[in-house]
Amino acid sequence: MSIHIIIDGYNLIRQSNSFSDLDRQDIQLGREALLDTLTAYRRIKRHKITVVFDGTNAPPFSQHENRIKGIKVKFSRSGELADSLIKRMVNREREKALVVSSDLDIVNFAAAKGAATISSSDFEEKITMAVYMDTKGVEGEDEGGWVPSTIKKGPSKRLSKRKRRNRIKIRKL
Repeated sequence: MSIHIIIDGYNLIRQSNSFSDLDRQDIQLGREALLDTLTAYRRIKRHKITVVFDGTNAPPFSQHENRIKGIKVKFSRSGELADSLIKRMVNREREKALVVSSDLDIVNFAAAKGAATISSSDFEEKITMAVYMDTKGVEGEDEGGWVPSTIKKGPSKRLSKRKRRNRIKIRKL
């Protein structure tokens, strides 16, 4: 099953140290830096990525939906928040979606619909590490396999089904 990563664009930019500096200079610089990083990430991991921005800060003469370097970029219509557009997308995608946002309203809605969620700062760490490892040619650690142990693990240690699915999707990042 492929993952569709739905990103709350301005939330990720403003939660980030590197993107927020550019965003304060010029909002377009912040968007371009995010899209450049996501493009590099998409070359490594072939996930479907959609970035959603509020339409009030859209570039002049822009369409509501563009494809830039293989990444779908959506701007909400005037008078509409990006949050409601993200919620509509999550409602359509459900279990296929992984939502990147630190907005609790969006995170709770996505979790209720069965989508996996990850905070903006955690996702930024993952994409930064993936891009860094690709440029340096470093192989990732093998997370699978059995490790011998005498520690007993029973049902009390087992995560809920939703949390296990969420963990699986996040590992694919």
